[in-house]
Amino acid sequence: MGVIRQFNPVKLFIGVLVSHSKLIAEVEQRLAAAHGPIDHRSPVIPFDFTDYYETEMGDIIDRVFFSFERLIEADHLPEIKRQTNRLEEELNPLLSSVKRPVNLDPGYIEQAKVILASTKNFYHRLYLSGGIFGEVTMYFKNNRYQFFPWTYPDYQSKEYQEFFLKVRHIYRAQLRTMCPLNKEDEP
Repeated sequence: MGVIRQFNPVKLFIGVLVSHSKLIAEVEQRLAAAHGPIDHRSPVIPFDFTDYYETEMGDIIDRVFFSFERLIEADHLPEIKRQTNRLEEELNPLLSSVKRPVNLDPGYIEQAKVILASTKNFYHRLYLSGGIFGEVTMYFKNNRYQFFPWTYPDYQSKEYQEFFLKVRHIYRAQLRTMCPLNKEDEP
């Protein structure tokens, strides 16, 4: 029988898609108010990997990622996803030219993987709670992130990889100051 042990806290990040880059500052302020100080921010990345969001968000979409200084318990992800959905609704009036000016995608990084929250079920997602699913989007092996057939093409890009590798580095440093790593947790 396996032994149940304490799970390390995880590193929250939120991916932000905006219909206009002028919205980023407001979104950043609201996210920091909800989740604490931001310790890493990606550059603004043009979101031109797919036209999936074009009907809701327009044809020029930008992406930015934020990671948060405060570590969270992994089981808080469903509530954070519900909070970000509510925040999206609150931000809708900021830009009347599109149906959905902001899209927020929370997830977390742990030692060996990147998890995204979703409201959509599919064969590669596990139900977490309250209508929210979790997806292992990438895994860490051989000093880099590896992909699955379902990993979104944008998450495979160099810009996204740079963000996630930097956040993983910050996260591991935080864990080292909190507690010694369990060798089983270290990929």
